[in-house]
Amino acid sequence: METLTTEAFRPELAEIDRMSTLDIARAMNGEDAAVPAAVAARLPEIAAAVDAVAARMSRGGRLVYAGAGTAGRLGVLDASECPPTFNTEPGQVVGLIAGGPQAMVTSVEGAEDSAELARADLDALALTADDTVVGVSASGRTPYAIGAVEHARALGALTVGLACNAGSALAAAAEHGIEVVTGPELITGSTRLKAGTAQKLVLNMLSTITMIRLGKTYGNLMVDVRASNEKLRARSRRIVALATGAGDEEIERALAATDGEVKHAILTLLADVDGPTAARLLEDSDGHLRAALAAAQG
Repeated sequence: METLTTEAFRPELAEIDRMSTLDIARAMNGEDAAVPAAVAARLPEIAAAVDAVAARMSRGGRLVYAGAGTAGRLGVLDASECPPTFNTEPGQVVGLIAGGPQAMVTSVEGAEDSAELARADLDALALTADDTVVGVSASGRTPYAIGAVEHARALGALTVGLACNAGSALAAAAEHGIEVVTGPELITGSTRLKAGTAQKLVLNMLSTITMIRLGKTYGNLMVDVRASNEKLRARSRRIVALATGAGDEEIERALAATDGEVKHAILTLLADVDGPTAARLLEDSDGHLRAALAAAQG
């Protein structure tokens, strides 16, 4: 453990408990400010991983996160936010956490130390060569994450290893290794802090940019948003308005004619086509609105 920068002791913070609350907050904020720069240093690796993931997902593959503790919870969080944001199909983006769903709120002793458990969790998904498995571990040595990556790679799936220490076993095991070195934590070994923040930022990039590449956005608009509540229905109307400049009545008619599908509604307005035609154009364009617009306009 003493070789891991994420576990290193900070002697200058040995009396942090004697500092004022405001000074502790300033210290934490200063530490957090260094995280984006650590992520920036790994942008080429992140971009290469995204392109590889998008290529697999365009063929119907899934994006699977696998981790333990904080890393696992962050993967589950990212996966759970993809359906409402990008209208992904159930099971298209999956978060696996060592110990199962109960580990989201309660520590499951020994689960993170089991590579066998990771293999069993992946086998339950019937992994294919079009899938991607992203192992996430701050230390880069968690057996569950490494086991998931090694098993996925043996099955021909794409693999990504996200760690917060240099020279990690996890990054070495994966085709795409991403090591965001965030350094020692404010509280020794508490990798839910800077390391967790870095992991969240990278997972945001992996899923969001992949979805952009898959045509889940139109510009920076969430045109595949799933309107499952009033807030999202209001957002849907606003997205159609921003994309088309149409008035409220036109927007309501377009959404009604397309069963509330934002992307379809935009196409009916911009290309002056009916709902079924919009659906056909989008299907022929693999869901890419710009391509469907170009096809409609000849």
